[in-house]
Amino acid sequence: MHSSTLAQHQHAHDFTQTNTQAEQRTRWVLGLTAITMVAEIIAGVLFGSMALLADGWHMGTHVAAFFITLFAYRFARRHADNPAFSFGTGKVNVLAGFASAVVLGVVALFILLESVTRFFEPRDIFFHEAMIVAAIGLAVNLLSAWLLKDHHHHGHDHHHDHNLRAAYLHVLADALTSVLAIAALLAGQYLGWFWLDPVMGVVGSLIIAHWALGLIRTTSPMLLDASIQDAQKDAIRAAIEDDADNRVADLDVWKVGEQDYAAIVSVVTHHPKPVQHYRDRLKGFQRLSHITVEVIECRDSHCPA
Repeated sequence: MHSSTLAQHQHAHDFTQTNTQAEQRTRWVLGLTAITMVAEIIAGVLFGSMALLADGWHMGTHVAAFFITLFAYRFARRHADNPAFSFGTGKVNVLAGFASAVVLGVVALFILLESVTRFFEPRDIFFHEAMIVAAIGLAVNLLSAWLLKDHHHHGHDHHHDHNLRAAYLHVLADALTSVLAIAALLAGQYLGWFWLDPVMGVVGSLIIAHWALGLIRTTSPMLLDASIQDAQKDAIRAAIEDDADNRVADLDVWKVGEQDYAAIVSVVTHHPKPVQHYRDRLKGFQRLSHITVEVIECRDSHCPA
C-alpha cells in the first residue's frame, strides 16, 4: 500500500482568499446602512415624502447586498476544505460580487423608471426635511466608503476581491444618489428648477448601471471558467514543447480562485519522461496552482513532428 506517501502527490484545493478585516468592516457598513435605511423610511412616512421613502427602500437593496457579501465570506471560509467542492470555494466571493452587480442593475433600473415617471407626474417635495435626511445619508455613505476604501485598494493591488469591490460600489452608488439628490433639492428650492430632480435621477441611474456592467464583465469570465490570456497559454505551451520532441495535444487553463489557475496538459512525445519533469518545466508559472499532466507515448510514424 502507498497511502503513507500519497500526501506529497496530492494537490491543494483551497483557493479561497481570506480578508477578515474587510469582512469586519463590511459588518460595520451593514449596520450603518441599515440604521440609515430605517431613519429614511420613518422620515418619509412622517414628512409624507415619497422621495425619502424611495431612497430608504433603495438603501434597503444595498443592505441585502451587504448580507450577500457577508454570507459569501462566511460560506467560503467555513467550506474551504469541503471535499464536495472540487476546487474549493474560491469562486464564492466572485459569485457574490456577480449577484451584487445584478442588484446594482436592478437599483439603477428602479431609479430610472422612477425618475422618468416624475417627468410626467411631478410630486410635491419637502425640500428642507429631505435635504437634512439626504445630508445624513451622504455622511453615512462617506464614512462607509472610508471604512472599505483602504481594503478595496489593497485588494486591487494584490488580489481582486470581487465581493469587496461589489460592497464598495454599493456604497459609492448610495453616496452618488445622495449627492445628486442634494444638488437637485438645492436647485429646486432656490432656483425653482423642479425638473432637475428627475434629471439627476436619470444621470445617477446611468452611472450606477455602468458600474454594475463593469462588475459583471469582471466576474462573469471566472464563473464561466474563462481561460487565461492567449499570450500566457502560448508561453505554457512553449515551455513544454521547447523540451525534446514534445508536442502539446491539448491545453486547458481556467480560473479556480482570485489569482489561481488550474491546467490540464496533454503531451505527445517519442521519449516520455516522468510527470514531475513536465511539472518542473511549468514552475515559472506561479499562478498555475493545480496542474494535471497526461503523457502520451508516440510509437508510430503518424505522431506529430
